[in-house]
Amino acid sequence: MKFRPEVTQASIDEVFKALADLKTKIPGLISFHGGPYSSPEGLNQGFTHGFSMDFSSEKERDAYLPHQEHDKVKDMIIPLLADNGVIAFDFSI
Repeated sequence: MKFRPEVTQASIDEVFKALADLKTKIPGLISFHGGPYSSPEGLNQGFTHGFSMDFSSEKERDAYLPHQEHDKVKDMIIPLLADNGVIAFDFSI
């Protein structure tokens, strides 16, 4: 994610808490990890934070996408993002 420059650390902390709390609200969401960019490589292209979520199956991931709790968190995050401020990349293991 690429947050707008004026977004406070408190708001970012709220976002990550809301994302982590989805584990207790959405079936099949088995893990969440996230935080600020920390690599010395400098390849983040202005993206400041990232997160990953693991689901028990693709079916559970697909059910998460339209879930009302996911929508609530999206509605919280989207106004805080800079233009083109998010990249989603789903893959199976």
